[in-house]
Amino acid sequence: MSDAAAPSLESRPGRLWLALSQNRLAWIGLALLALIVLVALLAPWLAPYDPLEQNIAARLEPPSAEYWLGTDSYGRDVLSRLIYGARVSLFVGFAAIVVAMLVGTTIGVISGYVGGLFDQIVMGVLDVMLAFPTLLLGLMIAAMLGASLENLIIAIAVTEIAPFARVARAPTISLRERDFVEACRSYGCGPVRIMTRHILPNMMSDVVVMSSLWLASAIRTEASLSFIGLGVPPPTATWGSMIREGFENILDAWWLAVFPSLAILVTVLALNLLGDALRDASDPRTQSR
Repeated sequence: MSDAAAPSLESRPGRLWLALSQNRLAWIGLALLALIVLVALLAPWLAPYDPLEQNIAARLEPPSAEYWLGTDSYGRDVLSRLIYGARVSLFVGFAAIVVAMLVGTTIGVISGYVGGLFDQIVMGVLDVMLAFPTLLLGLMIAAMLGASLENLIIAIAVTEIAPFARVARAPTISLRERDFVEACRSYGCGPVRIMTRHILPNMMSDVVVMSSLWLASAIRTEASLSFIGLGVPPPTATWGSMIREGFENILDAWWLAVFPSLAILVTVLALNLLGDALRDASDPRTQSR
């Protein structure tokens, strides 16, 4: 039974890696993302100042030899806050996507395998969730839960559950009719064993590929919610809250909004380059060209 599924599990990652290794844009995205993650992990050693340390005498100073990216309205070093802000933005994005992937994939696999009325009800609820724009749905949930790190992760995760469920459901419907699944049923395997041991491993690569693209969306949503005051409470540095402060001082201190905006731009670009390459590498139509 497990041998029937083994070829796809062994050959598909190999073909995916081969196609990915030939894509230069994928390597650029991977290098940029690795650099951003490394900077976030080494923040205590790379940041020149304490991100919360205030120096009113040096408030709103432009970029200089002492403060490479200038200071904010409280005299805090923008570079240090930018580096520490990467930690929060990346953690919120990764955590939200992991939660959404676990919950959404579980819902999609169960719904696709059970089918019938249960599948129709679940898909109806997911269609209602998809009808709301991601930012609007996240705004509603964050406003109800309140501003905190945990609530921000929950709000973003809920907005991404429906797409994950949709991606997991489609291959599940196809896989449940395959010969190796029928063989499992004939040997007396229960639905839980079939879904976890035979269906889930054969479609998990599709979910992982798409998660890299939705991670960029999660980081943008985090920045948007932080911008309107529904993110991590101050004085914790986040890219979205830094842009908000920069917006309030855009005429006097352009650097406050420009540098965190560029950080988000580079991060989203890296994730999109990597995600597009993974999606193209996993697409049989692209591989056949």
